[in-house]
Formats: sequence, structure tokens, C-alpha cells
Amino acid sequence: MTATRRSHVRRVARYLVIFSGLLSWVPNGSAQKPGGAGPAPDIDLPTLAGGHVKLSSLKGHPVVVTFWGTWCPPCREEFPELVAAHKKYRDSGLVVLAVNQRDQELSNKAVEDFVKEFGAEFEVALDTHGRARRNYRLVGLPTMVFVDASGMIQGVHPGPITAAEIDRGLATILPAK
Repeated sequence: MTATRRSHVRRVARYLVIFSGLLSWVPNGSAQKPGGAGPAPDIDLPTLAGGHVKLSSLKGHPVVVTFWGTWCPPCREEFPELVAAHKKYRDSGLVVLAVNQRDQELSNKAVEDFVKEFGAEFEVALDTHGRARRNYRLVGLPTMVFVDASGMIQGVHPGPITAAEIDRGLATILPAK
């Protein structure tokens, strides 16, 4: 098999895996339920910038955790809304933790290019082995989790999200004005 053919076969296989993941939106008994309150499972991952991030170290701040991939069209559509929300509310203490599904990406360069394209100024964690994805029992991407300052999940939004839905989620975790 030629190198070009192998590359094509790998690309087709990758898209089939992605497509099957997108088709798995039907929640099951073990999946994270929207709005499910409870303590947020800790996230302890390397970052795109070369550091390390732990969700538990962000206690005291409202946190939006978004699970995403560069290959995910709905992730691409909602990322500008997330960047705008971060800019609007970061002075209120909002922290955004963007957990990239690095085990499903072609390279760190693809992640870097995506983040630069949208001008994201928040922490990007690399879930290199899918551990955070499994801990949050995700059924698909994107998924956004709204965590209050005490570390409790106040909402989970699986699937594409609108600016209005982001604002509703933020209202559950941001301090009242």
C-alpha cells in the first residue's frame, strides 16, 4: 500500500470515528446529564502553553469547562461565543478552561492554530489520554460544564450551544450584581 493510500485510509477511518461519536448523542444511564449538580470531577492536565492546570486549584472562581476538538464543526461555531463571554466576564472572576481532546487530534500544531484563529486568551488543557472525557462521562463534543466558585457543577450543556444559552449557564455561576 502506498503512503498516499495509507494516509487516505487513516483520514477516512478518523472521520468515521468522529462521525460515530457525533451520532452518539442519545444519553444513556452512565452519561452526564444536563444540569446535573454535584462536585466537579477534578481535571489535572498539561496545557498547550507547556504548563499544568488543575480544576481544583481554581476553587474560588466560577469556571466554564468546555470539552472540544478542532475537527468538531459545532465546537468551531461556538468558540467565538466562548471567547466573547470570557472577555466580558473575566473581570468578574470567570475562568474558562478549554479541554481539548488531544488524543483525537492530529497534532498540537492543529490545536495551536485553532486557538490563535479565535484569539482565545484562556487556558487550554490537553486531554492526551481521554481521562477527563471519561471522568465527565461525555457522550459527544462539544460539551460545556458550568462550575461555581465552590467547585459544584451547576449545569452541563452537551452539544452545540448558543450565546443565549452560555449567558443562562453563566448566570448560575457568576456572582450576582
